[in-house]
Amino acid sequence: MKKISNNSNRLQRKRRVRAKISGTVERPRLSVFKSLKGIYAQVIDDATGKTLASAKLSEIKKAANTIEGAGAVGKLVAEKCLAAKIETVIFDRSGYQYHGKIKALADGAREGGLKF
Repeated sequence: MKKISNNSNRLQRKRRVRAKISGTVERPRLSVFKSLKGIYAQVIDDATGKTLASAKLSEIKKAANTIEGAGAVGKLVAEKCLAAKIETVIFDRSGYQYHGKIKALADGAREGGLKF
């Protein structure tokens, strides 16, 4: 019996969710990716396939790959969205569990002024 990896399970969840949600010009999609080195967030308009705003952990000085760092990335992406006149987004957790860094990023984006 072949063991299925956690990442392949996550990618399967991601495909299932992406079949149901899509970002528009009025309400783009806030997509999250996390790795062992950092956490990344993009605001994407799926109709045109363009990234409207993005933020990553390495842009923030003295930020570690922790829950606090993820919250700071959320606030940074919210600032960039508000500068681009984007107020509401659809949150795409990319198959990750809504817990820990993903939740911290979402809470940071809400504190920064984004509406989900």
